[in-house]
Amino acid sequence: MAVESRFVVIRQGVEVETFMDKRAADEYDKMLDMADNLSEMFEHAPVELSESIREELCVYLAQNREEVLIALQAKKAKVVSNKATVSSPKKTKDEVDNSAEVVEADSVKVTTEKVKKVKAPSKAKTAVA
Repeated sequence: MAVESRFVVIRQGVEVETFMDKRAADEYDKMLDMADNLSEMFEHAPVELSESIREELCVYLAQNREEVLIALQAKKAKVVSNKATVSSPKKTKDEVDNSAEVVEADSVKVTTEKVKKVKAPSKAKTAVA
């Protein structure tokens, strides 16, 4: 006989979702709490929204809370590196040539920075000696 643990999110006496993982159930419940709070806030807003649109909007905003916080400038966006990445296996000849130029330009920049860093300590050593 197998034993399974299930975590059920219940809202207003109705089973909303069932999870096998407690963490996932807690995250979903927290997202629904945020959506409820947003819905209450939108009820008092001067803009009239139908209940279904308000509900969809609130759930969307709660599901995408990281992006909302970034948009509200309450959180900083993650820094994306400027390195060229190959995302699709098929590229035209022009795309391949252009991406090679970008990689070469990045390589030159990195090499130049390394040379500057290496030269600075060697000058300091000769001045001290």
